Amino acid sequence: MQEKIQLRLKPAEAAEKHTVLQYISQSLSKPIDSITGYHTLKQSIDARSRQQVWINLSLLVFIDEPIQERTSASYQFPNLPANAKEVVIVGAGPAGLFAALECILLGLRPIVLERGKDVRSRRRDLAKLNKEGIVDPESNYCFGEGGAGTYSDGKLYTRSNKRGSIDKILTLFYQFGADERVLYEAHPHIGTNKLPQIITAMRLQIEASGGQVLFEKKLVDFDIEKGEIKRIHFADGDCLQVEALLLATGHSARDIFELFHKKEVLIESKPFALGVRVEHPQQVIDQIQYHCLTRDPNLPPAAYSLVEQVNERGVFSFCMCPGGIIAPAATAPGEIVVNGWSPSKRNNPYANSGMVVQIDLPTAAQFLKQTNKKEVDLNHPLLLLEFQQYVEQQAFKSGGGLQVAPAARLVDFCTHKLSNDLPDASYLPGLHAADLSDVLPKFVHETLQNGFIAFGKKMKGYYTNDAIVVATESRTSSPVRIPRDADSCQHPQIKNLYPCAEGAGYAGGIVSAAMDGEKVAEAIFQKINSALD
Repeated sequence: MQEKIQLRLKPAEAAEKHTVLQYISQSLSKPIDSITGYHTLKQSIDARSRQQVWINLSLLVFIDEPIQERTSASYQFPNLPANAKEVVIVGAGPAGLFAALECILLGLRPIVLERGKDVRSRRRDLAKLNKEGIVDPESNYCFGEGGAGTYSDGKLYTRSNKRGSIDKILTLFYQFGADERVLYEAHPHIGTNKLPQIITAMRLQIEASGGQVLFEKKLVDFDIEKGEIKRIHFADGDCLQVEALLLATGHSARDIFELFHKKEVLIESKPFALGVRVEHPQQVIDQIQYHCLTRDPNLPPAAYSLVEQVNERGVFSFCMCPGGIIAPAATAPGEIVVNGWSPSKRNNPYANSGMVVQIDLPTAAQFLKQTNKKEVDLNHPLLLLEFQQYVEQQAFKSGGGLQVAPAARLVDFCTHKLSNDLPDASYLPGLHAADLSDVLPKFVHETLQNGFIAFGKKMKGYYTNDAIVVATESRTSSPVRIPRDADSCQHPQIKNLYPCAEGAGYAGGIVSAAMDGEKVAEAIFQKINSALD
């Protein structure tokens, strides 16, 4: 027989399988030797009590019968027939890869075209970026196999549970090599060190089933005839006929937005968030969150989530990385962009998080008007993109050249002091002490200052000069939306063009992007089927 039970255990108890079995035995009033095993269905940490941190477990217990393999579905990918309909997918990030896998499950042949390089080749360019401050516009933390997700933290948590099946996305990650823990942890995480192998396994499956994945194929133009996309053109001179184009180019493909605007294809400004990365010693965050001097070895490095309203403007933490590293995420020379990631063990000595402010169109327009001393068109679809670029370029000017980023100690940042020195930090290209009011627009700077002070009251010990503020965290989401029909997922002006995921403004993170990729692939399948009927 099988039973589902809930347990609330101390970290050391939850870490020891025999101890868990003893608690199962007590809970079910069954002899311990009758319990043949269990699967963890859900696991979460409750650190609300100052006296004790608890581990909450939801278990499926097997009693007097052999333990079964985890019932999580395994997806069988067929070999596509020679006459399978082709779907062209531009972008090999989470959306593009999961769209390709879904196409195969639906009997469609995906042709995935990625502007950047494969994972292995990409590593060399990232090494140059970190060690020498050299940005390759086509191969960086945002562009290349797996997209920005490959060298991100690998968080698989999302609140977007209405977009599709979160369980399906997690199952596929598990199927392609992620640890079993992603299936049951409350905030699942893969780790930057493991994501490349998983992404490679997905690509090999796409190819084994009869799909294609091509690298260094940068989209530079497209042809529209009678309101329908017909051909796409690449930087290498190649041209490709298309019957269905799924556009999953990511939030940093500014050239795509500019191409759409140049060709008078409808796009829109989209509010986003911009700010800084804040880094503390991980021990400080552990002490605050776990209410102890030293973290229990059976507990993971502590995380946090913060939000505050400052003068009716939201400021909040974004992509918090326990035991992580701040990384240079620029996609062009002359700009500074920072992001964060963690390895699977989250065993680096620092904790970092984006701390960002909501950016709305009227405020950004007013800022650009004052800065450029000229009128600004509120209806211009690239207005927020221009704002984003301006801040990134200011960060570069205030840095130390190449990818050296401007930074300040946290209390100094909030009290208008130039830091005399900077603490050790994880950001490999290096940091330069700077007045970040020269980088950030006044409304962003002041909102962050007040937000940090408020966060310090919520988390005693957070507001400290042992923490460092690094500019600028600006690629939280796309500042442009490419519109699409809610049902068909097609662009309202162009048939067979399917904008998708983060770059089109319909996702935010690995899982939501993957789900949107699957959703759009399904919409293409429905369109093809209806045409055949």
